[in-house]
Amino acid sequence: MLALTRHPAATPSDQLPLVIAHGLFGSGRNWGVIARRLAEARDVVTVDMRNHGTSPRQPTQSYPDMAGDLAEVIRFLGGKADLLGHSMGGKAAMQLALTEGALLRRLVVADIAPVAYAHDQSPHIHAMRSLDLSGLTTRGEADRRLTAFIPDPGLRAFFLQSLDLKAAPPQWRLNFDVLEAEMPKIVGWPGTEGRFDGPALFLTGSESHYVLPEHREMIRVLFPKARFAKLPGAGHWLHADRPREFEETVRVFLNA
Repeated sequence: MLALTRHPAATPSDQLPLVIAHGLFGSGRNWGVIARRLAEARDVVTVDMRNHGTSPRQPTQSYPDMAGDLAEVIRFLGGKADLLGHSMGGKAAMQLALTEGALLRRLVVADIAPVAYAHDQSPHIHAMRSLDLSGLTTRGEADRRLTAFIPDPGLRAFFLQSLDLKAAPPQWRLNFDVLEAEMPKIVGWPGTEGRFDGPALFLTGSESHYVLPEHREMIRVLFPKARFAKLPGAGHWLHADRPREFEETVRVFLNA
C-alpha cells in the first residue's frame, strides 16, 4: 500500500476522512501544513504516490494503476472518503471517481483537466539527475548546485523536498527510471469513460493554463455536478502560491 501520513482531527466528528494525492515529483510531506489546517473536524491523510517518497517502487505509472493505489488506501480507511488531487494526483483522482465512484463522497481536482498535454516533464528529471550529490550535507548547498540546471528558485525548492540528505550517500526519493519511461502516460490521459455523479470542484490558478475554457464541456460530461473556481494570482502550484485561500475554498466545498 502507499505510504501515508494521518493528520487526526483536532475535534473528532463523524465526517469522512480527506485523502490528498500530490502531483508529479511531489510527496505527501509537501501537503503537511495544509493537511493539518484542514484537519479541524475530520482526519486528513496525505499519501506518497507510487514511485514517489517512501511508497513502493512499481514498474508502471499509469492512471488506472494510480487510481487502484488510492482505492486501496480508501478501503483501508473505511471504504468512503473525500479525495483531493493536484496535477498528476488530480488525474488519478478523476480516474478513480470515474471507475469506482462509490468510494468517494466529494472530489476536488486542483489545476488539471482530463486531457492529454503536449508538454514533457522529462527535462526536470535530467536536471535532478545532473545534481552532484557527492559530499552534499545541506539543502542550501544542494540548492546552489541545482541552480546550474534549474534557475527558478521555486521549482528548486519544490524538487529539493524529495532529496533525502540523511541517506548515505544522499538520494532522491523518486524513481526516475520509471517516471521517465512512463512520462507519456503521466502527461497523457487514458480516455476513461464513465460518470461521477457526486459533487466535484475543479479549482484552478488564474495564472495557470492547465484548465482552459474549452475543457469545461468535457469535464461536465464526466462530472455533471462539477463546479469551477479560480484563485487570483495563483499558478499551477496554487496550493503553494495561495495556501490560505486554497484551504478556505476546499473547506467551504467539503462542508457545503
